[in-house]
Amino acid sequence: MSEAYTRVKTGGGKARQFPAVPAMAVVVALCICGGAGCGDKHGERGIERPVVTGVTVTNVGTTMAREVYEATGTVRSERTSIVASRVLAVVTSLHVREGDTVKSGQLLLTLDDRDAAERLNAATQALESARQNLGLAEVTWRRYHGLFEQKVIAGQEMDQIENRHNVAKAEYERSRAMAEEARTYLGFSRITSPGDGVVAEKRTDAGSMAVPGIPLLVIEGGGGSHVEVAVDEGLTREIRTGMPVEVTIDALEKRFQGKVREILPAVDPASRTFLVKIGLEGSRPRSGLFARVRFPAGTREKILVPGSAIVRKGQLTGVYVVDGKRLITYRLIRTGSASAAGTEVLSGLMPGERIITGGIERVVDGGIFKEKSQ
Repeated sequence: MSEAYTRVKTGGGKARQFPAVPAMAVVVALCICGGAGCGDKHGERGIERPVVTGVTVTNVGTTMAREVYEATGTVRSERTSIVASRVLAVVTSLHVREGDTVKSGQLLLTLDDRDAAERLNAATQALESARQNLGLAEVTWRRYHGLFEQKVIAGQEMDQIENRHNVAKAEYERSRAMAEEARTYLGFSRITSPGDGVVAEKRTDAGSMAVPGIPLLVIEGGGGSHVEVAVDEGLTREIRTGMPVEVTIDALEKRFQGKVREILPAVDPASRTFLVKIGLEGSRPRSGLFARVRFPAGTREKILVPGSAIVRKGQLTGVYVVDGKRLITYRLIRTGSASAAGTEVLSGLMPGERIITGGIERVVDGGIFKEKSQ
C-alpha cells in the first residue's frame, strides 16, 4: 500500500512533503481533547443522594447472654414393646392395623403352624407310646418284686426288671418334655399383645416371612413421653441429670419444659455423641416426632440485634448501617442463635456502630440519614 504525503511550503520558498494525517485521527484527537484538557468549565457535578427520615437508629453493643446448645432428637413413648416372632414362618393373617388400640393378650397375628402341628402330633404319639410302656413296666416290676420278696427269683433277675422300669420311666419323661416343647412351639404361631397400648407401627403384611428377632409390630403403652437426643461428646461435663431444658416440636409449633432424666455413659464412636433422655412435664406428644432440645451452657458476651433490624435479600442476610457521615449502607452479617433477647451476630458488625432497627420499609441503600430534629 502506498503512503500519502502532503506538500507544505517552508521558508525560502521550498516545498517539503509530510505524511498525510487521516481524518479519523483528527476526530479521535478532538475527543481526547474534549475528555481531558477541554473539559467542562463547570467541573464534575456532585451525586444527589435520597434523604431517609422516620427511622430508628440504635448503637450496637455487647451484652452478657446465656449460651445455649441445641441438639435434635425424637419423641419416644415411655413404654414401647417391639413385637417379633420366635420362629421362622410365613405370616398367615394380621388382625390389627396402625392406630388400633389393643389389650394385653389380644391376638395380633398368626403364623403358618403346619410344621409345629406335625411336630406336636408326633410328640403326642410318642408320649402315648411311652405312657403304655411305662404302665407295662410298672406292672411287671410289681409282679417281679413280689416274687423277689418270696425269694422265688434271684436278685440279678430283679435288677434287670428294675432297670427296664427305670428306662421306661425316663423315656416317658423325655417324651412328655418333647410334647410340651412342641406345644409351646405351636403357641409361637399365635402372637399376642404383651400389654395394653396402641399399634404405633406395622412392619409386616400377610404373606411375608417372619424372621426371629426382626420386629413385626410396635406397641406403645400408656404413660408419658420422653425425647431422646444425641449430644456432642464435648458437653459430657456440662450436662447433668435434673438439668432443666427447653423442648421445641416444630410439627406442633409448641414448646415444652423438660428435664434431663437419664444420661447414657457410652459414646458412639462413629458420631462422637452420647444419648440423653429428656422427660417431658405434663405432656405426651406423639412418638416419632422431630424435636429440638436447648441445653443451657453458661453465659458469654454477645452482639445481639433485634429481629426487626435484620433484612434478608434472597440468600443474603444483613442490616442497614449508618456511618459517621450519615450514609446508609447494606452490610452483610452472619447470624447465630435467636432468642427473646435478640439475634446473635457472629460477624459483620462491631460494637459502637449504628444500625437501623425501626422503619426499615423507609430505608434506601445509599441514602442519607436525617435526624428528626434537623
